[in-house]
Amino acid sequence: MTTQPARPERSGPETASVMDVSPFKPSLVKAVFRDVTPMHVSRSAAWAAASVTRTVLAEIIDGARRAAAEEARRKLIPGDLLSAIDRNVEVEVGSKWYDHSPTFRGLTGVRYDAEGVVVPSRRRSRSRRPSAVAGAHRFEAGVKKLLRSQGATAVPAMVRDLDGIASVFLTDLARDTAMVVREGGVKRFGTVTLVMPGEPAPPPLLKDPLLALSTRRGDRRTIGGDDVLAATTMQLFGDLRQRALTEAREATQNTSAG
Repeated sequence: MTTQPARPERSGPETASVMDVSPFKPSLVKAVFRDVTPMHVSRSAAWAAASVTRTVLAEIIDGARRAAAEEARRKLIPGDLLSAIDRNVEVEVGSKWYDHSPTFRGLTGVRYDAEGVVVPSRRRSRSRRPSAVAGAHRFEAGVKKLLRSQGATAVPAMVRDLDGIASVFLTDLARDTAMVVREGGVKRFGTVTLVMPGEPAPPPLLKDPLLALSTRRGDRRTIGGDDVLAATTMQLFGDLRQRALTEAREATQNTSAG
């Protein structure tokens, strides 16, 4: 992964306030969750999921803008999306979309079955069951609004890919959130601490906010904001995860205060 420029330079039109109203409406978020689980989705959970999705897409767009700027272009193209992911592995999300988009065919490569025969590309079906891919068009308005807020424009193919990534990412986030509720926390959660030979291991960080999200309280029928944050720790990593958690917490606080 290539070293990223310092964050303070992100002071363009997209950063007037990271807590501007999310382009992904809570009603859309709840519709995606309903495709995945019958659990009730609280208001704070919907706002948290919308905020996390916004943070992820904003980071992808920011990386694509940098790639376009290097070629003196203002309009984003699918190649800029590939460059953004190549330079920052943290934004490689929504990977199920890659099989459905011409942009990513070179990344997924040719697949073979057990007998070494090439597996043909998956065709779109008209399944009655809602899916992240079939529902990707629902995100077009939000994607365009987010592009405008960052002072960017994109060709239709780029908008399509951002639609798909947002839809698949949010669907995966909803599935992990439902699992957090069912299992009573993030059962797969763990930490790694580097210790020099001969030195004692440091005591556990009981006040670590990520560790606090590994267990939950409450009933098993309602998805809360903390459940979405816990699922976010499973979907994201690195600086992007920390930023997504921070902005989602602020989003839920602002909406409950409003």
